[in-house]
Amino acid sequence: MIKKIPVIDLKQHQAVSGKSGMRDTYQPLKTIFAPSANPVEIAQGLKLNGADEMYIADLDLIESQGHNINDIKMVNTIIPVMFDGGVKNCEAFEFYLDYAYKVIVPTETLESIEEMEKIFEKYPKERIVVSIDTKNNELLAKNFDMSLSEFKEILIKLNPNEIILLDITGVGTEKGYNKKLLEEFSELKEKLIIGGGLNKDSLGELESLGIKKVLIGTSLHSGEVKLLD
Repeated sequence: MIKKIPVIDLKQHQAVSGKSGMRDTYQPLKTIFAPSANPVEIAQGLKLNGADEMYIADLDLIESQGHNINDIKMVNTIIPVMFDGGVKNCEAFEFYLDYAYKVIVPTETLESIEEMEKIFEKYPKERIVVSIDTKNNELLAKNFDMSLSEFKEILIKLNPNEIILLDITGVGTEKGYNKKLLEEFSELKEKLIIGGGLNKDSLGELESLGIKKVLIGTSLHSGEVKLLD
């Protein structure tokens, strides 16, 4: 069975939801797992329903508008957290290791490929998750200019345990997975965690293609997709 990793985004100590990465339009998350948008309550509800890992993005931290890292640390005592705090460099990665059991290295915020290489030299792969952030089928990277295929070659050399393939334009839309993007990275599919707009139908398709893990937010919190089905 394909593993579904629940997703929440945090803003001002609340879980929020939105579409296609338009972060200024996000609203408090309505979820079947908790009566409020409190991340600790949501984590407790997810654990009761069988979750053993979850993905949290700290939008305030990513946008340099404060942080929610104490909330992350509390959630991490309930369910192990795969954490996206917008890592820029090796120093930031090291700091976040105290707050979550896996720390995401996202192309969107990474300062340079050299910083990613330093992280892989210094820390165990079990604690590193690379996120290939994409928008309109192109690599989303604020600090370096590179094609998807060039970045893929770097990943093949670094050989991470886990790689998130995130289609930001799909987030919150439930439109299904990006076939073109998946084909681009098909030789790494054993390591891939697919995210961005997944719906019930896409899960079966991805499983038949050999994908073992997905990130799932909107359709899970609405109840359309069950955690352990």
